[in-house]
Amino acid sequence: MRRSAAGAAAAVAAPGAEPVAEVGAGPIPALAPAQVSAPAVRQTLRTEFPFQLPRGYVDESGTVHQDGVMRLATARDELVPLRDVRVQENPAYLSVVLLGRVITRLGSVPMVHDGIVENMFASDLAFLQDFYRQINAEGHTRAAVQCPHCAEPFEVELGGSRLGES
Repeated sequence: MRRSAAGAAAAVAAPGAEPVAEVGAGPIPALAPAQVSAPAVRQTLRTEFPFQLPRGYVDESGTVHQDGVMRLATARDELVPLRDVRVQENPAYLSVVLLGRVITRLGSVPMVHDGIVENMFASDLAFLQDFYRQINAEGHTRAAVQCPHCAEPFEVELGGSRLGES
């Protein structure tokens, strides 16, 4: 039996397209139902992370503040400090300004800003820089993937960068 052009077109039709029957070709076999994928599991994104400073920030009254909260940085958080004159004159100041934007709580300090970060001990500043990297780059840039051979799901780390340079 020879195929006509219409029959050949039906044989190579696009996936999901309705099959076209060739006149006199007989019944069209039923198509297998499409595989139904399981509903995606919705994950919540954690945006705030508690920390404890190694030494603690000492305010003007002598109170030591160690417990704080840092939020995930936004693109704006990393871009706005680049326009700051202090950062333009001294690029090392970038981390101070950036940390002042993303630390949302520090003990009972009413408002955390770059002036607070500027007066922290060097060891606390280094701790916060590492913590920033961990929550914004290394710790939470994971992608869920699936092994192409066995279909086993797993996560991969997508890398990190220097503070303020994502």
